[in-house]
Amino acid sequence: MAKPKDNPNYKVIAENRRARYDYAIEDDIECGIILEGSEVKSLRAGGSNIAESYAAVDEGELWLINSYIAPYDQAKTFTHDEKRRRKLLVSKKEMSRLWNDTQRKGMTLVPLVLYFNHRGLAKLKIGIAKGKKNVDKRATEAKRDWNRQKQRLLRHGE
Repeated sequence: MAKPKDNPNYKVIAENRRARYDYAIEDDIECGIILEGSEVKSLRAGGSNIAESYAAVDEGELWLINSYIAPYDQAKTFTHDEKRRRKLLVSKKEMSRLWNDTQRKGMTLVPLVLYFNHRGLAKLKIGIAKGKKNVDKRATEAKRDWNRQKQRLLRHGE
């Protein structure tokens, strides 16, 4: 995700690069995330990881599970749990669509990017994805390699 030049507050905090390799992303959705004060401070310092996390619909609510936000050193008494479940904020219409999509065989909700938007609010982009098999991963890798080779040939004029 490229940084827009006109948004000084926009900042990518954590990115799940492996998600596009392991999953075929059908659609993505931006959602808010409920955080505690020390979590926001820690995110601004850049201590987080969403690579091993996932999102799930549980009792009509959307949750981010197994995401890591580093403890904030200056928050001695009001600290947070690093791997707690965090509630995600989406509209009821989007929630019902996400629940319907995850009920299909093989579909899951994968966090793609955690970032601060242009207003300085923490947002999470989650993708509705289907897991790739090894054959699909090899085909994607071969296609990527061919595109690189094609660009090299065009640059060098061969």
